[in-house]
Amino acid sequence: MRNSLLLLGLLLFIIFSCSNTKNDEEEVETEIDTESVYDITSILSKFEGTELSYEIDGENVIITTVDLPNHTSPYWTEDNELYSEYTGTNENYTQNPNTIIEQNIVFTIPLNPTEATDHEATTLGPIGVARNGIVFYNQYAGPDQPLTDEIDSFDQWLGHPQAQGQYHYHIEPAYLTQEFGSDAFLGLLSDGFPVYGPVENGETITNDDLDDYHGHVSATDDFPDGIYHYHITDEDPYLNGNGYYGVSGNISQ
Repeated sequence: MRNSLLLLGLLLFIIFSCSNTKNDEEEVETEIDTESVYDITSILSKFEGTELSYEIDGENVIITTVDLPNHTSPYWTEDNELYSEYTGTNENYTQNPNTIIEQNIVFTIPLNPTEATDHEATTLGPIGVARNGIVFYNQYAGPDQPLTDEIDSFDQWLGHPQAQGQYHYHIEPAYLTQEFGSDAFLGLLSDGFPVYGPVENGETITNDDLDDYHGHVSATDDFPDGIYHYHITDEDPYLNGNGYYGVSGNISQ
């Protein structure tokens, strides 16, 4: 009887010890999985455009663009080979009085983007850069002014210039999604996190699929291990919600 009790005790000790070891291993694995380290270096080769360049400087990439679209638009002057009358489908299209003018915009963007402790609100003007060198704007036409009316001035590729001739996209850059696909990498916001089209894994992304900053973490073709990224959707805020998810870099112009 005594031997049986000793054997039972030893068996319970072994089971308990193995269970604790397994739990400890699971806790370590969880801790490792939550420490996400991102590196966007591999995506930089997809940036191509008119007088668009980039260089790596320490922990940042410096992207310089003249912000000239590589596609047609009625906002080019008529002597430009890319000038075209409006060929879009918006029956309410009304061209604004501005024309496309060369810019000089420099983005200093972190190569290893990280989530911000305090999420900075995006401002009017450039908040990121598309892979063809055109700048991204947020969801406002002016201070707290929605895009409701301004959308009618977007050209056939859904961009337009502001008063100083700075051409930009507020919503889906249709030229890029036509060229590369609706699930393609479209550019970077200033915090270094990538922007993707409105489709993921064959499904159209809606605002309900995204967080307050208009993004989420999942695998992409460019980042099979997963990365936080923004998505373009067809409803406000289109590209970005309540500010940058990550620590914003610097934009000079």
